[in-house]
Amino acid sequence: MRILLIEDDETLGSAVREHTVADGHAADWVKDLSEARDYASVVAYELTLLDIHLPDGNGIDYVREMRKRLDSTPVIILTARDQISDRIEGLNAGADDYLLKPFDLGELSARIYAVARRHGHFPEPIYSLGTLAIQSAERRLYRHGQAVYLTAREWAVLDCLLRRPGTVVSKRKIEDALYSFGSEIESNTVEVYVSRLRKKIGGDVIATVRGLGYRLVVT
Repeated sequence: MRILLIEDDETLGSAVREHTVADGHAADWVKDLSEARDYASVVAYELTLLDIHLPDGNGIDYVREMRKRLDSTPVIILTARDQISDRIEGLNAGADDYLLKPFDLGELSARIYAVARRHGHFPEPIYSLGTLAIQSAERRLYRHGQAVYLTAREWAVLDCLLRRPGTVVSKRKIEDALYSFGSEIESNTVEVYVSRLRKKIGGDVIATVRGLGYRLVVT
């Protein structure tokens, strides 16, 4: 997924960004709401991780702005505010989940996948496709019952295709899932990762739709 991380704490922001990238997501990290608005105006994010206390405003007000303009991007609030009234305010403003600092990064991963599943970004916890058994949240994949190791970027490509099995996913959409702002994008990067994925999960699992993109072959 392409994730927007809004967090002004250098240490926490760096740790969350590294962790989400290692999970196979593309993460853009900004440190205030002004920058967040700029990024969100040009990228269709699939999830937002949001601090409340930011240098130029309140994160809950940012959620209200999103919902007011009918932006349904899922939001997980990350905050040290532990009062029940704070959680209620955040959820009533339109946030999808609420995680108290300090938190375990493994729990953050689980929350991301849970929220993403509710919004249709991931299939059920265990997805079967031919000889493949796929557990995206746990980053486990089995082919003919044997475990197959995928890199973070290979998972990013597979996640894109799994969101709508059998439907064509554009090359641009896959590029968005692979890279965040500032990353270098080679013209053949998507082809390279699709090729690597085919070698691991089977050449006939991913079909190329010439001029349009790729799709999972669902029989």
